[in-house]
Amino acid sequence: MIFSEILAHEGVREVCELRGSLGFMAYHGGALEEMTDVIASAAAELSGASYYGVLQPPDLQWHIPSHHVRPDESLLLSKFFQHVDTVITIHGYGRAGFFTSLLLGGQNRRLATHVGGHLRAALPAYTIIDAIDDIPSDLRGQHQNNPVNIAQHAGVQIELPPRVRGTTPMFWDWEGPAPCPHTQSLITALAHSANTWLG
Repeated sequence: MIFSEILAHEGVREVCELRGSLGFMAYHGGALEEMTDVIASAAAELSGASYYGVLQPPDLQWHIPSHHVRPDESLLLSKFFQHVDTVITIHGYGRAGFFTSLLLGGQNRRLATHVGGHLRAALPAYTIIDAIDDIPSDLRGQHQNNPVNIAQHAGVQIELPPRVRGTTPMFWDWEGPAPCPHTQSLITALAHSANTWLG
């Protein structure tokens, strides 16, 4: 499976909103890594950042490795990278022992530290891991072709467990329409970290 095939599949939506030079991304969005697109889009809008997302319908859920998400296979993604110089990519994951851990990978380690500080203040019930050696090797986002590292100043890959995305039974009675309180705190912290990043 290649990226362009996913984009061409019926029901897949590709979204690009160009605003600031920092951009949020969620290219495993929709039904694949649930709520990642909602979080990235809301944080981008709140902070005036740019946004790129790929949303898969419930009947698809194809996962393509990040380093296969290629700008030369998408006009919108290419335009996104021509516009931004730093990115924050939002992913979802689930792994035993990490159910309350947010992992901050990617090659821009100064930005990871900056974002990590805002997340710790906003989400005291979670563990924020921004020391690269403490992140499982397959979730560090260090591959040079990973979109988090393509922009001029690279960026931070944030792996979110289900709980902070509001997709666990813990929030079974949350009726919305806004995201659950944990997710709202996450979005606000991400937006604030984007607004206060000096590059």
